[in-house]
Amino acid sequence: MDFYNEKLELNVPEHIAIILDGNGRWAKKRLLPRNAGHLQGSKVLERICDDAIEIGLKYLTVYVFSTENWKRSESEVQGLMKILRNYLKTCIKRAREKNMKVVILGKQDMLDEDIIRSINELEESSKNNTGLVFQIALNYGARDEMVRAMRKMTKDMIDKGIAPEMITEDMFASYLDTADA
Repeated sequence: MDFYNEKLELNVPEHIAIILDGNGRWAKKRLLPRNAGHLQGSKVLERICDDAIEIGLKYLTVYVFSTENWKRSESEVQGLMKILRNYLKTCIKRAREKNMKVVILGKQDMLDEDIIRSINELEESSKNNTGLVFQIALNYGARDEMVRAMRKMTKDMIDKGIAPEMITEDMFASYLDTADA
């Protein structure tokens, strides 16, 4: 048997989630500004997407900016937003070329208007793509998502007269950021 020419079968999961962490430490270790690490991380993310597509992954979720990240220095947050602006512009083209559906998870109320417009354009332009579903968790926190979901569901329960015992996992899931993914 020729080991080097043998085709290996991979058992690929349907969904992989990655927390982007350590970019600032990577830069500091190399005596670079923290935002240089974040920029390098965005380049690595593009390679990760390509690899995910190549292996046939269905869903890739990346946690890029949590609700806690607003507590970082103003210069670091502004640097991250600059990287985000550029990434969103190039992601529209990449999504079209790679047939990726891109979904942004999290609340957008603290983001600048131009970023929100780019997010809307990206999601709209990729919504019918049938390849990798690339979910970007931006200004995202799990507890925040659950609170927002519960508020929407509670309002619907009051407005539509839904009894608490009618709540199911599927019903709750329909109120989460990933409901349409």
